[in-house]
Amino acid sequence: MTHDWTADLIAPDQDFGGAPLLRKEFTLDGGHGSVAEATLHVTAHGIVEPTLNGATVSDEVLTPGWSSYEWRLRYRSYDVSDLVAQTSVLGLALGNGWFRGRLGWSGEGAFYGSELAGLAELYVVFADGHRQVVGTDTTWQAGPSDTVANDLYDGQTIDARLAATEWAAPGAALPGWVGVHTVEHDVARLQPYVGPPVRRQEVLRPVRVWTSPAGATLVDFGQNLVGWVRFTVQGPAGTEVTVRHAEVLEHDELGTRPLRSARATDRIILSGGVDSFEPTKTFHGFRYAEVSGWPGALTADSIEAVVVHSDLRRTGTFECSDQLLNQLHDNVVWGLKGNFLDVPTDCPQRDERLGWTGDIAAFAPSAAYLYDVSGFLGSWLVDVDLEQRHADGLVPFVVPDVLKYMGVPEDFPDPDSTAIWSDAAVWVPWALWEAYGDREALARHYPAMTAHTRRVEGLLSDTDLWDTGFQFGDWLDPQAPPDDPIKAKADSGVVATACYYRTLRQVSAAAEVLGETDDAGYFAALADRVRSAFGKHYVTDGGRITSDCATVYALAIAFDLLDGADRQGAGDRLAELARANGYRISTGFAGTPFVTGALSATGHLDDAYRLLLERECPSWLYPVTMGATTVWERWDSMLPDGTINPGEMTSFNHYALGAVADWMHRTIGGIVPLAPGYDRVAIAPQPGGGLSWAKASLRTRRGLIATHWSIDDETMTLHLEVPAGVTAVVRLPGGQDEEVGEGRHDFSRRRETP
Repeated sequence: MTHDWTADLIAPDQDFGGAPLLRKEFTLDGGHGSVAEATLHVTAHGIVEPTLNGATVSDEVLTPGWSSYEWRLRYRSYDVSDLVAQTSVLGLALGNGWFRGRLGWSGEGAFYGSELAGLAELYVVFADGHRQVVGTDTTWQAGPSDTVANDLYDGQTIDARLAATEWAAPGAALPGWVGVHTVEHDVARLQPYVGPPVRRQEVLRPVRVWTSPAGATLVDFGQNLVGWVRFTVQGPAGTEVTVRHAEVLEHDELGTRPLRSARATDRIILSGGVDSFEPTKTFHGFRYAEVSGWPGALTADSIEAVVVHSDLRRTGTFECSDQLLNQLHDNVVWGLKGNFLDVPTDCPQRDERLGWTGDIAAFAPSAAYLYDVSGFLGSWLVDVDLEQRHADGLVPFVVPDVLKYMGVPEDFPDPDSTAIWSDAAVWVPWALWEAYGDREALARHYPAMTAHTRRVEGLLSDTDLWDTGFQFGDWLDPQAPPDDPIKAKADSGVVATACYYRTLRQVSAAAEVLGETDDAGYFAALADRVRSAFGKHYVTDGGRITSDCATVYALAIAFDLLDGADRQGAGDRLAELARANGYRISTGFAGTPFVTGALSATGHLDDAYRLLLERECPSWLYPVTMGATTVWERWDSMLPDGTINPGEMTSFNHYALGAVADWMHRTIGGIVPLAPGYDRVAIAPQPGGGLSWAKASLRTRRGLIATHWSIDDETMTLHLEVPAGVTAVVRLPGGQDEEVGEGRHDFSRRRETP
C-alpha cells in the first residue's frame, strides 16, 4: 500500500564523516487514550537505520537498498506500536550506501547526489481514532555518530570512543549538534518495497585461526560469503583493530589483488572498555580475514562472520550420490546468496558489484528454482523498465545503470542493445512466468519485453540477422585471452541472432498468454523470418554452423533453430567437439547454460554427464577440486598451482557459470515444468555418469514436489510426492508416460542393458 507523504526530506547542516545522526524529540498528543497503532515510514538518500527511543525498529540492514534513484526511491514501513512512549525520540542513522558511496571501477562516487538525507513519517493512531503525525522537517537536529568513515567497497571505521546512547533519549544534552535543511525531491519517486529487504541470515564461526608466513593473523570461515565480521573486544583506549577481507589466499597470505581498488577493510578504535563491533554500513565478499591490532591472542571464539543478503525463501533442493556435484550445487546456492543482496550483481567483493543484465539472464531459471525470487527479481525488473523508458528502449548493460554516469570501459563502443545482456528484459520475466505462473507479473513486465524486442528489430541487417553493432558474444570463452575475454570462438552474429529468435518466441508466447493477439502474430512472424535467415546464412547441410564451436551448436539446439537432420547433425557435432576437447568446457556466458541440455536433447546424455563430471580445468568441478565454495567468474580464476589468474578481472563469487544447476534440477533431479507454476510437471530423471541416486524437491505455489530415485541391481526405483492441484507426467527411461495426481507414488523399472 502506498503512503501519502507530508514530511520533508532533510539533510544535516554538517556531514559528520558521512554517518550523521538525525533526531526528533516529541510528545504524544494527550486526551486520546492509549496508542492503538503506530507505523513508521522511512527512506533515505544513502542508507538508514531508524531507531525509536534507542531501540532499532527492525532487523533489516542497508535500507533502502539500491534502485534507479532518479525515478524510484523505495521506502519501508514498520509497526512500532510497542516502541512509542509518551515522550519519545525518533532517530535516523545515515550512511553513504549506494547513493553517495563509490560505485564501479572509476574510483568515484556520489553519482546520485552529494548530500545524505533522511525522510521519515511516524503515523500514530489513538484509541479514540485521533491521528498524530511526526515527520522529518527543519525542527530536527543532526549530530555525529561513532562511525567516522563508511563505504560499501572500502569498509567502515568505528571510533568506539565516540559511542553514545544519550542522543536517543528524551531531554539529552547535545553539544556539537547542528540543524538540518530540506532537500528538494520528487515525491512521485517514493514507492514501497515490492521485493524483500536485506537482513542478517546466519552466523559462521571460524574453522581455523593461524599466523601466516609473513606474521599476519588469518581467519578462515570455511565458506566464501557476503557480509561482515562481528566481535566484542576490550583493549587500551586508542588501540586500532583492523580487519581486511579476501576470498582466497595466495602464497599463504591474503589474496587481495582481485579486489582491485576496493579496500574491503574495517576498523574499530577501542574505547578502553568492552566494545562491540559490527560494521552494518558496508559489506564484503570473503572467506578469509586478516586481523591486526587485536589485544592479546585472537581465537576462534573471538570473532564470527555474519551472512547478509536479501531475505529469500528457499524453495528448491538437490542432492545426489556424487559429493563433488553436491559441492558444486552448494557453490551455486552460496553464489546466489552472496550476489542477491538487493540487486542481482555480478560479484560482491571488488570495485564493481553491479547489476549486470547478462549474468541474471543466464541464471534466472536456476535462481527461480532454488529460491522464491519473484519479488526480488520483480523489483529489479521495475528498474529495468525505468532505465529502458529513459533510454529509448535500450536495456543497459547494468541495472541500476550507473555506467551512464561513469562511462563504459574504453574498449566498449557507445552502448546499444546487446544479445543476452539486453535480452534480460525478456528472459528474466519469462523464467519467472514459467516458475511461478503469475499472470499479473507477466503483464507488468510485458511493456519492457516488447520495447526491447522492437528496438532490436530495428538493429537487424537487411538479411534479418542481428549481425551488426557491439556484442559481448560468448563472453569469457575459456580459450579467449585472459586480458581480452570478448575474443570468443563463437561468431557474435550467430550468437546474437539465435538469442533474438529465442526472445521473439518468448515475447510472442507472452502476448498469447496476455491476450495481445496482434503482438503474438507479429512477433511469431518475425521469429519465423529470423529463423529462416539463421538457417540460410549460418547453417550448411548436416547441421554445420558458422564458427563451428560448442556454443553455436548449443544455442541452435536449445533455442530450436534447427529441424530434422540438421538438428541431429548439430547434436552429433557438439558431442564430437566435447569429446575432442577431453570433455573440458569450451563455452562462455552464452553457451554454458545450454550446452549440457543440447547434448542430452540430441541423444548424447553420456557426453553431457562426462562434461558435467570432468575435473580438469576448465570444468565445473575443477574449482570444486581446488576447494571452491562458490562459483567462479572464470573457469581458471585460480590456477592449478594455487596462484590467482593473472587477468585484471577475476572473481571467486560469480553465479553465471552456475547456470548448469538448471540442467541438474531437470535432468538429474527430474523436475521439469510443463505448465507455468509447475501446475503440470514432467518427472523425467535421466540417470547417468555413474550416479546411483538423486533427490530433488521444489516447493511450488501448489505445494511440494519431491523426487528420489535410486538404482540397484539394474533396477531403477522412483519415489515421488505430488501436491494437490498438480498433475505429474512420469517418464522413466525406457518406459511409457504415466500421469499421476496428488499423493505419494512409487515406481520401479528394470533398466535396459546395452
